[in-house]
Amino acid sequence: MTLRLSFHGGAGTVTGSRHLLEAPQATLLVDAGLFQGLKELRLRNWRKPAFDPRSVDHLLLTHTHIDHAGYLPRLVRDGYAGPVHCTPGTRDLAELLLLDAAKIQEEDAAYANRKGYSKHRPALPLYTSQDAEEALGLMRPVDYETWLSLGEGIRTRFWNAGHILGSALVEVRVARGDGETVLLFSGDVGRYDMPLHPDPKPLPACDVLVVESTYGNRSHEDTPFLEQLRPPLLHCFARGGVVLVPSFAVGRAQLVTLLLRQAMEAGELPDVPIHVDSPMAVDATRIYGRHLNDENLDPELVGEGRARLFPTNVHFHRSVEDSKRLSEARGPRIIISSSGMLTGGRVLHHVRRLLPDPRNLLVLVGYQAPGTRGRALLEGATSLRMHGEDVPVQASFLVIHGLSAHADRDGLLRWVRSAPRPPRAVFVVHGEPEASLALEHKLRREIEGRVITPRLEQSFDVNDVLEA
Repeated sequence: MTLRLSFHGGAGTVTGSRHLLEAPQATLLVDAGLFQGLKELRLRNWRKPAFDPRSVDHLLLTHTHIDHAGYLPRLVRDGYAGPVHCTPGTRDLAELLLLDAAKIQEEDAAYANRKGYSKHRPALPLYTSQDAEEALGLMRPVDYETWLSLGEGIRTRFWNAGHILGSALVEVRVARGDGETVLLFSGDVGRYDMPLHPDPKPLPACDVLVVESTYGNRSHEDTPFLEQLRPPLLHCFARGGVVLVPSFAVGRAQLVTLLLRQAMEAGELPDVPIHVDSPMAVDATRIYGRHLNDENLDPELVGEGRARLFPTNVHFHRSVEDSKRLSEARGPRIIISSSGMLTGGRVLHHVRRLLPDPRNLLVLVGYQAPGTRGRALLEGATSLRMHGEDVPVQASFLVIHGLSAHADRDGLLRWVRSAPRPPRAVFVVHGEPEASLALEHKLRREIEGRVITPRLEQSFDVNDVLEA
C-alpha cells in the first residue's frame, strides 16, 4: 500500500500550511493556508499548486488563521469542489475571516487599478467574495472526537488543540492489511495553563506526527500579565490618560479583555471602562459567546455564562459613528482596537489622537513584524507616519510578553511527551528554518524514530520513512 505525504506549504516557513496525503482510498489535503510575509512567499499564492485541486477528495482544516485557511477560496476557484471538514467553531470563524480576506483582496485590486501601479491590466484579486462564499458552502462541521469516514478504510477525527476557537489536532487512520497507519497533524498547538482556552488534548498514539514549530527555538516570558502591566497602567490612570491596546481581533482581543476584567473584579485594577473598537473583534466575540458551553473555551468560564465573556463595563463599538464618538472620550479608560501591528484599521485614528499626549499609554500585546509601525516604536521611532502626517511619539508605550496562543519550545515538547507512546516518525513544519531545526534536534532526543524537517514541495513515501 502506497501512502504518500507531500508538503506544499508550511515547510521552511511559518506560513502557507498545506499538507497533501495520498492514500489508495482517497487524497486528503490538511489545511489550505495563504503564504504571507516576504514578497517571494506571497507570489506563491498566485502560482498553480503542484497538485491538481480537482484530485483532492477531502480537505481537513485545523483552524481558521489565514496561514492555515486563507488559501481555501483560491483553491475552490481553481477547481476544488469536495467537502471541507472542520469543527463548528472553525466554521463560524471562517465566515468572518474568509469574507474579510476576500474583501481586502478586492479592495487592494481596486486601489491598484485606481493608482495604476500594478503591472497587470487590470489588477485582479487573488479571490473574490463569491469565491469565499462558495468555499464556506463546502464546509461540513463535525464535533471534536467524532469519527468521520472519508471512504473505505480511511477515517478521521478532531481533537481540541487549545489554540483558538475551534482549533483542532487532526488524526487520520488509514487501513492496511494488518492494521492501520495513524497520522496526526498538529495544526497550531495551544499553550498550557492559559485563560480563555483549555489545554491542548494529549497527543494520541500515532505512527507519524506532523508538528508545528513556530516557537521551536524560544520560550515565552513567564512574568504574569498583571505584574507587567499594573504599574504603568495605574500611572496612566492617575494622570487621567487613555490606555490604547492595538490587538489582533480574533483570540487576542478576547483574551486581553478577559484578563483586564478579571483583574478589575479582583480589585487589582481600578474599574474603568473597556472599549472594544473593531467590527471584526466585536463579531468574533459574539462567535466566542455562542461557543461558551462547548469544549472550545476554558471550563472555568462556563457557569457564569454571558457575564464572563461580555462582562460589565465593557463596551463594543461596531459602527464608524460609534468609533468617532469614542475618539472624543477622555480618560481614564482602555481602548482595544485592531490591527495589532498598527498597519491599518481604526486603531490608527486612535494612535493619531493619543500618541502626542504624554498622559496616555500604548500597550503592544503581540509580535511586531519588521516594517510595521509597531516595530518602528520598538526600535525607538520619535514619530510615526500615518494619514499623510508625522505623528510625534510623546505617550508612553509598553510591550507585554507571554500572551501568544502558540505553545513554545517547552510546551511543544511537553505535548509530544503526553502521547501514550512516542511517534515512530516526526515531520517538523510551520516554522522559520532556525525554529524548525532547533525543535528537530530536541525531538531527536525524545524519540527513537526518524525526525525530518521537510523542504517545500518535498514528498515522502510514509512506509519507507517508517521502515527506515
